[in-house]
Amino acid sequence: MTTYDDRASLTDLTTTADRVRRSVEGVIEGKPEVVRLSLTVLLAEGHLLIEDVPGVGKTMLAKALARSIDCSVRRIQFTPDLLPSDITGVSVFDQQERDFEFKPGAIFAQIVIGDEINRASPKTQSALLESMEERQVTVDGRTYELPSPFMVVATQNPLEMEGTYPLPEAQRDRFMARVSIGYPSAEAELQMLDVHGGASPLDDLQPVAHAHDILKLIDAVRRVHVAEPVRRYAVELVSATRQHPDIRLGASPRATLHLLRAAKATAALAGREYALPDDVRALVVQVLAHRLLPTAQAQLNRRTAEQVLLEILQRTPVPTAQGPAAVRHPGARRP
Repeated sequence: MTTYDDRASLTDLTTTADRVRRSVEGVIEGKPEVVRLSLTVLLAEGHLLIEDVPGVGKTMLAKALARSIDCSVRRIQFTPDLLPSDITGVSVFDQQERDFEFKPGAIFAQIVIGDEINRASPKTQSALLESMEERQVTVDGRTYELPSPFMVVATQNPLEMEGTYPLPEAQRDRFMARVSIGYPSAEAELQMLDVHGGASPLDDLQPVAHAHDILKLIDAVRRVHVAEPVRRYAVELVSATRQHPDIRLGASPRATLHLLRAAKATAALAGREYALPDDVRALVVQVLAHRLLPTAQAQLNRRTAEQVLLEILQRTPVPTAQGPAAVRHPGARRP
């Protein structure tokens, strides 16, 4: 049972999260919103998909986040010849013990960096499904628990690049959020030349938080209150994707859960004990866009999932009629 002394307050959460954020921003210049989303996904117990063209810092962001936390880290370079057993592990016969011994794969770490995940075949990609959803691995009929906290940070090149495979729908649905880093501004790129010109800033990056700190912060996020109007608002947004004429595959119930968890983490990072509709609105595109499949006609008309979601946000009423008291926990302090 968790005692009061073991639980992190919102002050502890914001202080620790701010240390991690500053640490990562020392490596990734000019992208504070991307770093903040990475922290949000970590505290919401999700997984992050970073999609962009080569050379903009996708792997650097994943490594900086991993090194800023004192926990076990594994990196998997996805290639066409990578096997599922390289990820999950394999049972090897021990001649001395006359029995099979399980050799854990690269997935047995607290933060797993999957570099260029869509360069491996769909068969290999599917090896992540069980671990990302159930935080366990089953090999030869035996189930092995993964360490906690557990987060997969995967990078992906756009599908138009040569030698890439599209992620299956079930795989994309496991990722809580997708983010694109984008090209830096001229000022940020100049600063990058100064910082990265001599040596990699990752070499001097030291952990600023421990794994047990992150577990306590995750517990604090779980305790954030979400009122019924905010929950209903999230459901209405997700339901609208299933009924839109330009979408042939809408967001799943798992997407609704991920949206709500991310909203709670956003509220906690803002120092609030309750989530607001604005917390949900701010994450709709990042949490839902990569799960949607536009129709063939929408693709011909160059309609993207992001455009559809912005349209849904404009059409869906925001629950504000009952005032702030409707979304605040009865025992929460006023900001």
